[in-house]
Amino acid sequence: MFKTALHSVSYAGVWPGQARLTLPDFLAKAKALGYDAVMLMAKRPHLSVLDFDEGACRDLRQRASDFGLKVACLAGYTDFCLGLERPDIPTREMQILYVRELSRMARALDCDLIRVFTGYDDLKTPFDQQWTMCVMHLKECARQAATFGVTLGIQNHHDTAVHFESLADLLEEIDEPNCKLMYDAWAPALHGMDPAAGVRMLAPHIVHTTAADYVRRPRFRYQSALVNYTRETDAIRAVPMGEGFIDYRRFFATLKEIGYQGYVAYEMCSYLRGGGSEANLDRCARIFLEWIKRLEP
Repeated sequence: MFKTALHSVSYAGVWPGQARLTLPDFLAKAKALGYDAVMLMAKRPHLSVLDFDEGACRDLRQRASDFGLKVACLAGYTDFCLGLERPDIPTREMQILYVRELSRMARALDCDLIRVFTGYDDLKTPFDQQWTMCVMHLKECARQAATFGVTLGIQNHHDTAVHFESLADLLEEIDEPNCKLMYDAWAPALHGMDPAAGVRMLAPHIVHTTAADYVRRPRFRYQSALVNYTRETDAIRAVPMGEGFIDYRRFFATLKEIGYQGYVAYEMCSYLRGGGSEANLDRCARIFLEWIKRLEP
């Protein structure tokens, strides 16, 4: 049976109209909904390195424990291609320090996994230079985290190494034993790839996955001189689990085949069909639990 986690970004008010809960209220929500664990957004308004010292982390750990919840993962936010146009500013050092502080917090929370990203494409910087930046600094982040007994999980989200074959190359170059992968079905599905193919290739390295389902909505721009429309890039809108185009049944079946033991987190981090009211968020969070239970034999 898959272990479930609820990502606190789902109740963080990060998109227009989305309900916002405090972190203690979110923990109570995850318990009431029936999740096994939580994935905590490591920035304000939730778990910020500015607000949670060692004592506050211990208190949060006890609160989660009182609810019977495991802190499965801290969701860090990094971009190692950020600020390449200003090399005089130590942007990457700041991010490494952030990851080190998250590692301290993770140890205090009895959590052994931190989510990180690679980098968004900087069109003014050569690809290989961006790649090297990501490898170099993720390697240092992994070494910093290792001193706290924490694993880094690279999520296939940002532009660098977002394709699963490139992700395998990246991990090989980083070459740190505590640097693993948080492989999601979302990106390869949008690429037109089979998400299950990535599961098979990356099987020994996958320690976590986050799920959300989406539909495509075609977009057009009116051209008055032609009395016609030109096609724009599709909009992607979040929907309850099982109602979108991502082949999650195949994805999770393949995770079972490889003997996956990590958590499956559910997130609502972009505009969701039905809006961002607490009632709609709760409804979709429950649908996810019902849906994933139906996958079990």
